[in-house]
Amino acid sequence: MIRILLVDDHAIVREGYRALLAKQAGLQVIAEAGDTIQAYQLFKQFQPDLVITDISLPGSSGLELISRINQQSANAKVLVFSMHQNPAFAEQAVHAGALGYVSKSSEPEVLLRAIHDVYSGRHVLSPDIAQILALEKLGSERIALQTLTVREFEILRLLMDGLSHDDIARVLSISAKTVGNCHYLIKSKLGVASDIELTKLAIKLNVLDLLELSRIVE
Repeated sequence: MIRILLVDDHAIVREGYRALLAKQAGLQVIAEAGDTIQAYQLFKQFQPDLVITDISLPGSSGLELISRINQQSANAKVLVFSMHQNPAFAEQAVHAGALGYVSKSSEPEVLLRAIHDVYSGRHVLSPDIAQILALEKLGSERIALQTLTVREFEILRLLMDGLSHDDIARVLSISAKTVGNCHYLIKSKLGVASDIELTKLAIKLNVLDLLELSRIVE
């Protein structure tokens, strides 16, 4: 039985959650709260297996509640169930210590699956939030790619061809030290720590296709 503390400032919404969860074998709502102070007191009193909380609460937010709960118990399991679909809220919730974030626009099955995932200690995001985060990350990576200079992009092309620093130096008529410095700057600008990560990112951003196109144009 997964014992749940339910936190939301709307009583009618809590009633809907409770009715949904009551129909599920192995789930039990043992306490409910409408604000951060009450929720924290009930957490200390009942020590639930899982806390489901909204972000928007009267007074201090659900983020403060998550932080306080994690300070009280390092093994606490918190799942955020919120109307906010801005991925910044999900990121802040995770930073505060939540294991999961599900938007209220999700289907009930998504919430129920997330409850079991979080109870098992797994991180989980509802598909809509995960998609937005993935698109934002991809966008930021593409922007980072655009910060490469022509020389850095050319060195990236040759690195993807498997050339060594010495080989690249000969092709471009520059020193191997300059190639090494550019190699470091490329990884730094693209936010990767190794050549394996660099290659994976190049594939992800279709850089290899772009480089092939550049050869055809040349």
